[in-house]
Amino acid sequence: MMFKPVFLATDCVLFCLVAALVFYIFHVRRSDELKMRWSHVFHSPAALCTCTILTVFLTVAIIDSIHFRSAIDTNGEQVVYDVKTSSLLDKSLGKAASAEEKTYSEPFATKTFEKISRIENDKPVRDYEPLAAGGAHLAQGESKAFDIGRRVFLGFSAGSALSILLWLLVAKVAAIRKSVTLGQEFSRFFKRRDAIPYEYVLLPLTVFIILICLVAFLWPVYHVLGTDQTGNDILYQVLKSLRTALVIGSLATLTTLPFAIIFGICAGYFKGWVDDLIQYIYTTLSSIPSVLLIAAAVLMIQVFIDGHPDLYETGLERADLRLFMLSLIIGITGWATLARLLRAETLRISQLDYIQAAKTFGVSHWTIMRRHILPNLIHIVLIVAVLDFSGIVLYEAVLSYVGVGVDPTTHSFGSMINAGRLELSRSPVVWWNLAASFTFMLTLVLSANLFASVVRDAFDPRLALKRKRDK
Repeated sequence: MMFKPVFLATDCVLFCLVAALVFYIFHVRRSDELKMRWSHVFHSPAALCTCTILTVFLTVAIIDSIHFRSAIDTNGEQVVYDVKTSSLLDKSLGKAASAEEKTYSEPFATKTFEKISRIENDKPVRDYEPLAAGGAHLAQGESKAFDIGRRVFLGFSAGSALSILLWLLVAKVAAIRKSVTLGQEFSRFFKRRDAIPYEYVLLPLTVFIILICLVAFLWPVYHVLGTDQTGNDILYQVLKSLRTALVIGSLATLTTLPFAIIFGICAGYFKGWVDDLIQYIYTTLSSIPSVLLIAAAVLMIQVFIDGHPDLYETGLERADLRLFMLSLIIGITGWATLARLLRAETLRISQLDYIQAAKTFGVSHWTIMRRHILPNLIHIVLIVAVLDFSGIVLYEAVLSYVGVGVDPTTHSFGSMINAGRLELSRSPVVWWNLAASFTFMLTLVLSANLFASVVRDAFDPRLALKRKRDK
């Protein structure tokens, strides 16, 4: 084989997450109530835009989760594989993924940001050096500004043409399904009230297509977002950091849910000594500073990792184990808030007449909790889960800032922010590292929060009852 597949623990998490989403979509299609609620969600322009952005980010993360080791030598029947593990994203980016400079360089620069010392004709020379992948293609005397302008024009034209084709194709399919003309379908854009406004999906897709075309014409001929202290491309790092953010956010949130749901419902339903015991557990857990608790757990895991180097074939597998365990630790230590909310809501629901009637007819406690209480708590679980996802993505930045986050070899927004903060005191300031990581992380977190807000409006029974009264 020309490559050897590598299955990391976090890869399996993302693939299982995608499989769960597909399964849930089929489940929604069979449930009229869920179909009605999600229909309300996807009638919202904000939900459609943010869901599209999150889907694009998830797609990048999935492409970056297909790992393998390339064959470098074939000696008879034995194949020797590279010690470096690559992803499909690395191979897709080609030269852009491997272009390395010596030190900082500004976006679209052709020379290093700092002067570099070297020996020339047996004499020390300190001067700016040309970049290996920043304008190296320019001929003698060729204008950088003209070259960038030409590439931006070509990229924007190609992106605009592809976007127009996409809008025409989608509008044509919609027109055929509705038995109307293409012109009539176009006239409904941004005015429809009776159907899902899919144009709000096409808008962010148009932006992404244009940006991808621009990057395709500019990168890696130029470092679009500059390079960091060790000469690594910033755009490549933020694309790799998307996977880390989604893995930590999703895995930690999924780890939190079983503890929060089971303990919260049991505390609110059984009351008495069960409630006292569970309250004691999560009160004690909340009293310990979470950063210190996570730091202690991560350091103990790091000792185990360092003491068993034979368990990993490559450095990426070692770093991935730390990422996986960090996500689990954040989830195990972060369920108290949701458990409190579910306990309070369960206390209220358990006093309702239909719950008391079920107890009178001899229905078992577990059946009552599963069939009558849990369905009435799903909206809280769903809303808090999405909000927790956003909080955990930001939390990773804090942990990396204090040195107990992901492995230093793992790309993450927290690591980029931690590296960029030290350069704010320079003169001139190295701003592009921090700005790029902040922008991408803000886009991810803001999209998740806006989507959670619309989901809350659709799944909260009190808001649904209010909408019915307003109608």
